[in-house]
Amino acid sequence: MSKRRVVVTGMGIVSPLGNDLASNWDGIVNGRSGIGMVTGFDASTYPTRIAGEIRDFDITRWVNPKDAKKMDHFIHYGVAASLMAIEDAGLEVTEANAERIGALIGSGIGGIWGIEETSVKLHEGGVRKISPFYIPSTIINMLPGQISLLTGIKGPNFSAVSACATANHSVGMAMRMIQYGDADVMIAGGAERGSSPTSMGGFCAMKAMSTRNDDPARASRPWDSERDGFVLGDGAGILILEEYEHAKARGARIYCELAGFGASSDAFHMTAPSENGEGPARCMAMAFKDAGVNATDVGYLNAHGTSTPLGDLAETLAIKRALGDHAFKTMVSSTKSMTGHLLGAAGGVEAIYTIKALETGIIPPTINLENPGEGCDLDYVPNTAREAKVDVVVSNGFGFGGTNGTLVFRRI
Repeated sequence: MSKRRVVVTGMGIVSPLGNDLASNWDGIVNGRSGIGMVTGFDASTYPTRIAGEIRDFDITRWVNPKDAKKMDHFIHYGVAASLMAIEDAGLEVTEANAERIGALIGSGIGGIWGIEETSVKLHEGGVRKISPFYIPSTIINMLPGQISLLTGIKGPNFSAVSACATANHSVGMAMRMIQYGDADVMIAGGAERGSSPTSMGGFCAMKAMSTRNDDPARASRPWDSERDGFVLGDGAGILILEEYEHAKARGARIYCELAGFGASSDAFHMTAPSENGEGPARCMAMAFKDAGVNATDVGYLNAHGTSTPLGDLAETLAIKRALGDHAFKTMVSSTKSMTGHLLGAAGGVEAIYTIKALETGIIPPTINLENPGEGCDLDYVPNTAREAKVDVVVSNGFGFGGTNGTLVFRRI
């Protein structure tokens, strides 16, 4: 069967760099870090005391205070980004089109703040202290569920959950639903607030995060020889995906085409990447094939690039496997150097930055890259954004469990 074409017509974002698209892109272009000391809880005894938190965010700009109390923090971020994206797309939900508009939005760990707070209440005051909104405020699929309630959309509505590849997979599967005719428009991406006491404590116990507490802005340093782990970030990134003819018929502004999606598994380790990059390389190759592009067509690749010693090297090897000699001619950068790692929201936020690179001809830098580590020898666009027109761009997302997701966007 011939697949229906899918385009991006709207984008919404909440990140450590700002609570709208303009402030985010300004931060990326100027190489600004959104990392600072943790303020959401007392992290003074933690080995890692830094994170990319959301600042000056007011959920009541988007929903009324009564409804806001029924949502965990990650839902707040996801709802704001989704409504922002709908507004950006000029999309109007009506009785006539509601059944053809869906939402596929995920999260890596969901309502962990609410789970922690409720556990404390149970321990201190017993079962009567548990709110009746506890379950619906913390379960992951209530994020797209709330979007349905707030907007009236009646199409497919569910979540994909695959750790740090969640948003990549959500966007990819939403594309499939449009291609196969299950919907004409999908609201897709991911949201997260992982900077909670037990979440950060768990990553600290794994020794996975940077302990550069004395210099937060320079802590996330993908591919640098001094990298010592990732920095946690919060936020949400949401795309409006639309069938091409549907978008044209309503006169929508089209950012680009979402041309390809790949997914694979390493079958290697619970948390570590496959050392030779074989799994992610297969994922990228699948996405290229799905998009009908050659490796040599790729102009820019927004890497998973977490700033971990093992992960950055493995991804470099994977890029070389997937792109061959063209890897050395491809601009590769990690915007996590500025935002930190947004876990299940990372792929949505980074897809937006990737699309903006395609739209504006400005390639995001990898900041804090002073001395590339051993084996890290690609063009990582160090420290300063670069002007370059590209026609095919790629965004990678990999997660615990050895799960991989790659998205390919193309100029239309």
